[in-house]
Amino acid sequence: MTPPSIKYDVFLSFRGEDTRNNFTSHLHKALIDKQIETFFDHNINKGDEITPALRKAIEESRISVVIFSEHYASSTWCLDELVHILECMKHYTQKVIPVFHNIDPSVIRNRTGVIADAFKKHEYRYKDSVDQVQRWKDALKEAANLAGFFSSFSKCESEIIQQIVEYILKILNDRSPSDNSNLVGTESKIK
Repeated sequence: MTPPSIKYDVFLSFRGEDTRNNFTSHLHKALIDKQIETFFDHNINKGDEITPALRKAIEESRISVVIFSEHYASSTWCLDELVHILECMKHYTQKVIPVFHNIDPSVIRNRTGVIADAFKKHEYRYKDSVDQVQRWKDALKEAANLAGFFSSFSKCESEIIQQIVEYILKILNDRSPSDNSNLVGTESKIK
């Protein structure tokens, strides 16, 4: 597959009801403050179809940050995004960074607790689409096995966000040409 042209440094995948107005919005602001071009779902133009616009934004991103939360797996939108993100990781060498927000990675990986409950509903609702449900399960396990960040109620949110931003800056700067002094538009993202 031919990689698409890159428009975004980062794509944020998250369950809106869990994290939109707290962790994710704070992470988004921290990324923007460091001039990291970030796709947040409010970037979709009014009137655009959501699914094609999201798929395109995922493909046009260097890095996807997947913010797993309590209800992430209850959303088939989130699960479809995750499957596409992992496809882009395999085909376009996109970097995927999982963030486990107030949920243990083992709950995601092993599909226990609230994740198991969500999949019982998916299996009932999509009993004629067993393959699709299996893709979601496989994607959750694969993403939960990637090295990532753990944010819990007992940890300082701003410190975790700072660590994530610094990690993203390192990835972006490692991908830059080593001698870019004569190139236009490739100045370092580190301020």
